[in-house]
Amino acid sequence: MQTIARKCLSDTVVDRIRDHILTNKLRTGDRLPTEHEFADRLGVSRLAVREATKSLEFLGLLEASPRRGLTVGELDLKRVTPFLRFHPAVREATAAQLIDTRIVVETGGLPFAAERMRNDPAIYEGLASVVARSHKASTLSSWIELDLEFHRLLLAASGLAPLVAFNDLLQIFFLRFRESVKKAEWKQGIKSHQSIVDALRDGRPQQARDELVRHIESHRHRQPVGRKS
Repeated sequence: MQTIARKCLSDTVVDRIRDHILTNKLRTGDRLPTEHEFADRLGVSRLAVREATKSLEFLGLLEASPRRGLTVGELDLKRVTPFLRFHPAVREATAAQLIDTRIVVETGGLPFAAERMRNDPAIYEGLASVVARSHKASTLSSWIELDLEFHRLLLAASGLAPLVAFNDLLQIFFLRFRESVKKAEWKQGIKSHQSIVDALRDGRPQQARDELVRHIESHRHRQPVGRKS
């Protein structure tokens, strides 16, 4: 590693630690140099390194323990997603744009889900189980949780892990549309979920896509099209 100038020091150290992890292809649980070693390599104070490691710890990318020192962690999306509210692309997006984004993201994995479901009946069973539990939802919060679970599981059925991770990052502003659902509309939502998984099971991804698009489009009449996040 090269010595770095004292400008935006903490942020630069974060970048260097991240680059070290990527360059060395380190995985979760792999050990990292100590804060003292990072300070020597980068030519900065231990305080600067400590600030950087604390930032990465908050995100879950690093873990620190007295016995093992610094190790590689996993990004904690639950900590990251609330801050997406402040991103200009999110704050300035209209309801219509967010709905269109949901359609692009969620329909993209359906052909892959149909293919995998054909070879693994457990995928259908998992989705159908969520639908069955949805019938017993008695509160808005419980319905939202099951709705979130269904849509995440539907994406996971594609086997495309990056798509699932991307969807997790988007949930913070997609949640607004789920909260717009009234209790009277739950049954229709559950019926739509069942139609989607049945179409995938039967090898009809286009029908599943059409139903999913209708399902997501149903939020348009509940949101002023020009409204921003």
